[in-house]
Amino acid sequence: MSKIQQIVGTGIPLRGNDIDTDRIIPARFLKCVTFDGLGAQVFADDRAALAGRHVFDLPQYQGAAILVVNRNFGCGSSREHAPQAIARWGIQAIVGESFAEIFFGNCVAIGIPCVTASPARVTALQDALEANPSLQLSLDLETLQVQFGQQVEPVAMVDGVRQAFLAGTWDACGQLVANAPAIQATASQLPYLAW
Repeated sequence: MSKIQQIVGTGIPLRGNDIDTDRIIPARFLKCVTFDGLGAQVFADDRAALAGRHVFDLPQYQGAAILVVNRNFGCGSSREHAPQAIARWGIQAIVGESFAEIFFGNCVAIGIPCVTASPARVTALQDALEANPSLQLSLDLETLQVQFGQQVEPVAMVDGVRQAFLAGTWDACGQLVANAPAIQATASQLPYLAW
């Protein structure tokens, strides 16, 4: 099973509202046959425009596990390449003010918890990460809290999704593999499969 209860690591503060999926992974990278290599292209146009000054390029944020974003993150088209690119860069969880619904669902499908917090709490976390990029964060899905330094802040997540992460049932492919004998037994009883 693929239970996800806690994510620990450094964080990366990405400020801005309404960051859409075309900014996360530009359309020209959607021609790939697999998602391999998408991590290197995450925010490609934004990073090029800032010539090495984008937070995903700054050395102090390399290896970060938790992305901290603002309002309506992942809006725009429904491309699943966006969370795939973020995950392949190394992000394991996202804390934000709010997420576009399809982006949120695509993140859940690949095991990236997206939790929400108030704008003031998100800003405080982003400020802390900018002041101290080596600050360790701990996102706990059991207690629905994020801890950074001595500070502990509440976060929120839809309970059904939270329970799926805690139980490991978010992983649809893993569920199919784990329940293969039961699936095969049911399939063997279906009259239309005996043609």
